[in-house]
Amino acid sequence: MFRFSREQSIVNVAGVKFGGQPGELPSVLCGTIFYHGHKIVEDEERGLFDRTAAERLISRQAELSEETGCPCVLHLYARSILAFEKYLEFAEQVWSGPFIIDSADAATRGAAALLVSELGYADKAIYNSISLATEEKEAHALLDCEIDSAIILAYNPAEPGVDGSLAILETGGKVREKGLLAAARELGLVNLLIDPAVLPLGSGAGSALRFSVAAKARLGLPVGSGIHNAVSSWPWLSKKEMTARKCCDAAAGAMQLLVAADFLLYGPIESADIIFPAAAMADILVAEAVRDLEIAQGEAHPLHRLV
Repeated sequence: MFRFSREQSIVNVAGVKFGGQPGELPSVLCGTIFYHGHKIVEDEERGLFDRTAAERLISRQAELSEETGCPCVLHLYARSILAFEKYLEFAEQVWSGPFIIDSADAATRGAAALLVSELGYADKAIYNSISLATEEKEAHALLDCEIDSAIILAYNPAEPGVDGSLAILETGGKVREKGLLAAARELGLVNLLIDPAVLPLGSGAGSALRFSVAAKARLGLPVGSGIHNAVSSWPWLSKKEMTARKCCDAAAGAMQLLVAADFLLYGPIESADIIFPAAAMADILVAEAVRDLEIAQGEAHPLHRLV
């Protein structure tokens, strides 16, 4: 294990801290609810869902966070702004921590950013995401809202891999006039979380692991990923029994954390029962590995809570 020579930023969103040196802070785990195809959602456009089941899932993530010491974030995915309004209203009744705003539709994301600002929740919101796909209308919504935290998606189709991802962040590479980091700061975003965008296995998924080390060494910013996407898109594994799929999901998450990642977008919130133990174990291993590098952990760290 290692210590970065560059100072590592720590981002604080509503009391949840991301970043620091490897082994310093516990990993932040972000489970997605109301995602496309989620069986608890009855109508994705209108935002109708099983409230009892949703509350149970959110409570379980919170319980595991308290037990292990790994902080958590609620990742809200919505297909429409009407659905997001319903999800946010519900979440505010059962969840007090930070949450991620997400949608496949840029207009929905932008409208959601404005909505949380109007309701006074901007300090708890993390926008997902700023990327090559962020166009002028969406950017204006971010300028007009009060959100100052966002995930920066370092996907560079013109130059896949670690160097291309770093280029899209710093300079824009061959596809933008300026880097995504500068663009995000111009939109008033201060708390920046870096995600390399995980590709399928066989198409470069492994670069997400090396990217964590390279990006933290070069930028000093918190880095994480949705490495679950590499597992869920693996055709061979999809034909295997659920036990094998769960094992690979937990293993992939632990691998990402062992190479200095600060957070995981771990996919469906139902996976909390397998991800939190795996992440806590990874955190403990890293914390023990850096004992001789003058990196200390707080009392809430899994090292002190579970060992």
